Amino acid sequence: MSGAAKGTARTARQGVADARRIVVKVGSSSLTTAAGGLDADRVDALVDVLAKHRGGGAKEIVLVSSGAIAAGLAPLGLTRRPKDLARQQAAASVGQGLLVARYTASFARYGVRVGQILLTSDDMARRAHHRNASRTLDQLLAMGAFPVVNENDTVATDEIRFGDNDRLAALVAHLVHADLLVLLSDVDGLYDGNPAQPGTSRVAEVRGPADIAHVRIGSAGKAGVGTGGMVTKVEAASIAAAAGIPVVLTSASHAADALAARDTGTYFHPTGRRSADRLLWLQHASTPQGSITLDDGAVRAVVERHSSLLPAGIASVEGEFSAGDPVELRDGSGRAIARGLVNFDAKEIPQLIGRSTRELARELGPGYEREVVHRDDLVLLQA
Repeated sequence: MSGAAKGTARTARQGVADARRIVVKVGSSSLTTAAGGLDADRVDALVDVLAKHRGGGAKEIVLVSSGAIAAGLAPLGLTRRPKDLARQQAAASVGQGLLVARYTASFARYGVRVGQILLTSDDMARRAHHRNASRTLDQLLAMGAFPVVNENDTVATDEIRFGDNDRLAALVAHLVHADLLVLLSDVDGLYDGNPAQPGTSRVAEVRGPADIAHVRIGSAGKAGVGTGGMVTKVEAASIAAAAGIPVVLTSASHAADALAARDTGTYFHPTGRRSADRLLWLQHASTPQGSITLDDGAVRAVVERHSSLLPAGIASVEGEFSAGDPVELRDGSGRAIARGLVNFDAKEIPQLIGRSTRELARELGPGYEREVVHRDDLVLLQA
């Protein structure tokens, strides 16, 4: 790399060097053997980097760590990750205790206490749980403890196969108002092809989707014990970047270089501004409980003018939901255009369809003179 290029890289990564609150995510393949079971040397090597970078509290770090299922394989006599949910949950139950015990022992070498937080996507989607998780993480950091977050694989259902914690890490980074997200795996960055093949090169920086439109992104981790691949990491990086958080994607062996803002891995520039917490979880963590189809005028109002959804713009409703639940807003062709928090129960909406709020207030009372989905509780899904 030329001197000018090095200078550009340093300038681009100034946010990395200045970051005070950091979320680091590490995948199963970086902590365990291919056969299952924790690799104590790998865990200790990662902890060495994190504890030293923490600098006695000058920096605050939250670790999102996979590895519970993989750690539980060998103790249960399993030679590979099981496909059925029940045995995955059993492996997670055994492995999670081993994982946090290993971190506790390793951080103890530096006099640092470890606090464990287990989350599911449901916790991120429910605002009360979301606030509780935020307060707990903030308090742990304020008290000098080191939070270790993992998905609660022992009770998760669909979430257990989700992203090897990559998306969870992006949501946690937003939850704690992090200045930086570092995604660690077994590959030292994003490449413009299969990194095992000659002729491919590392993508040093990503300023937006156009920079990687030509990139063929693989899906499998080479260790075979995790679920996340490069696709989920790029998606997680995009979520964080869109929320104003810079991201470094690299291998666990380059963690120290990544945190020191050296030219390693792939740096994702922030592409948006930090949004309200509820909008990020609404878009990326909530599960719609039903759907509302809009007429053409309402679609234009919501998408182009960022307006609230009024009863007059509703064409039909599907599903069973209660006021406050997330619902999908669809156009006439069935395409999801937005997601929002609905202000009415599903059974109430049919009587509202196509009617003005003023008319509804006269007939049903002042409580009906309001939006079906307020624009402050609505996020667009299509550009």
